[in-house]
Amino acid sequence: MIVHRSEMKVEQKERMRGGEGTVFLTHFVGENTQKNTRLAGEFTLPPGTSIGIHRHDKETEYFIFLEGTGTVTDNGAERPIQKGDVMITGNGASHSVKNTGSLPLIFTALIVTHEAPGSA
Repeated sequence: MIVHRSEMKVEQKERMRGGEGTVFLTHFVGENTQKNTRLAGEFTLPPGTSIGIHRHDKETEYFIFLEGTGTVTDNGAERPIQKGDVMITGNGASHSVKNTGSLPLIFTALIVTHEAPGSA
C-alpha cells in the first residue's frame, strides 16, 4: 500500500494537551489502516509552540526529530533536543515538547499500543 502525501489528513490542534499555539498533525494513514498503533504521523510545531505534558499508559510513543530544535520534558526532566534525536515514552511515563528555536520543529510520531497476549 502506498499513501501519497496529498491523500493524508492534516489537522490543526489548538493548545494541544494544554500546550501553547497551534500544532499541525499530518496523519500518515487513516484509523482503519492502523494495526497495533494509535497514531502514525508527522507533527510540525512553529516557533514557540508546544504540546503539553501527558502520560502514556499501555502504549509507547516514539518521537523522531527531523528538523529544528526544542526542549522536551522526559518524565520530569527537561532536556534539549535537535534533528536526529529520538524520544521514547511509555509504561506510564510522561512527556511534553516545545519548539524553542526560530524554525519549525518537525518530528515523526508513532504510538504503539500494548496488547495483552491472546487479545488480538
